[in-house]
Amino acid sequence: MPESNLPAELAAKRQALRGILRRLGRVLVAYSGGVDSGLLLAEATAVLGAENALGVIARSRLMPDEEFRAAVRLAEERGFALRVMEYDEMAIGGFVANEEDRCYHCKTELLKRFSAIAREWGAKALCTGDNLDDEGDFRPGMRALEEAGTSSPLREARMTKADIRELARRLALPNWDKPSEACLASRVPYGERITAEKLRAIAEGERLLRAMGFRQRRLRCHGDIARIEIEPQDFEKLLDPATRRKIVDGLTALGFNYVAMDLAGYRTGSMNETREAKTEKA
Repeated sequence: MPESNLPAELAAKRQALRGILRRLGRVLVAYSGGVDSGLLLAEATAVLGAENALGVIARSRLMPDEEFRAAVRLAEERGFALRVMEYDEMAIGGFVANEEDRCYHCKTELLKRFSAIAREWGAKALCTGDNLDDEGDFRPGMRALEEAGTSSPLREARMTKADIRELARRLALPNWDKPSEACLASRVPYGERITAEKLRAIAEGERLLRAMGFRQRRLRCHGDIARIEIEPQDFEKLLDPATRRKIVDGLTALGFNYVAMDLAGYRTGSMNETREAKTEKA
């Protein structure tokens, strides 16, 4: 799509993004199938060719099976070069302990593995899909990106999430409006040890909610309590007696003793709220 068909500001940002990719020359893109990394890999492939743009995706417990399959299918359909890397985050002590720097420990090890692939493949840069909006939230994983020396073309081009979604829509990427899917570990409160069983229960619980039509949802795991976050406009739907019974039965079968709906509704980073409250009191 020529830049002339885009709004002026978005066209300028896309031109900047493409200039950054041309300067890098041969890139390995950390790919998850989400709209950010999907757009980055699409533009890298368009600018540099599939021979100079390789996506790498980690196959791990933190990504539900259906998300992984959708990411691989998107790459195949769009002609992206893609490599799958098996990854076991449960072997990382700092991840399992689940303190506030959990993401830092996980990302550090993940980027170490990606960097090894980048060197072996001859990439000039390892690129990640973080964008301008990522600078505002509490994200300890950003420190891992800096230490690993990764490149952030979307952020460097000053692209926001809204810019990325709009450009992806105009490029007819099927995931342009895909809900944000943070890793499953983000559903567990800091300080509560992460186990494979918890991650499995969360994944199955969110699969149940998705199958029942809740497009934007989170299942937060507080010990034996499942706290459901959905968009406020879906509250009435969830409170339908038959729907409520099916959800309660499904989640108790997964090992939860109590099922609660968060009246504040879905929002990103809700597990950071208690951390922020403690910081303010201090």
